[in-house]
Amino acid sequence: MPTEHQTPAPPARTARTHPVEVLFSHGRLVAIPRKEARREQLLVHLADTLFERERSYTEREVNEALLTVHEDCSALRRYFVVAGLLVRPRDGSSYHRGR
Repeated sequence: MPTEHQTPAPPARTARTHPVEVLFSHGRLVAIPRKEARREQLLVHLADTLFERERSYTEREVNEALLTVHEDCSALRRYFVVAGLLVRPRDGSSYHRGR
């Protein structure tokens, strides 16, 4: 019978244990996360917040929406496309929500 009381170790911290709101200050994204899982979490949050599922957007509209949260709209737009959260035809004429 153990006589010592052992305290369980705290759970490992992951991107999922941190709310995305901590990445923002005064409504603006402080930095685009480098870690892929954390960036994915942010992109899903932004997609749900900024883009409607059944609507088509021009590149200008996408940029304007992204500029409301961060000045590097080109990087964010690229991350959205790579993640499949925004889909565009080959000619880049429009964007719509992906997954």
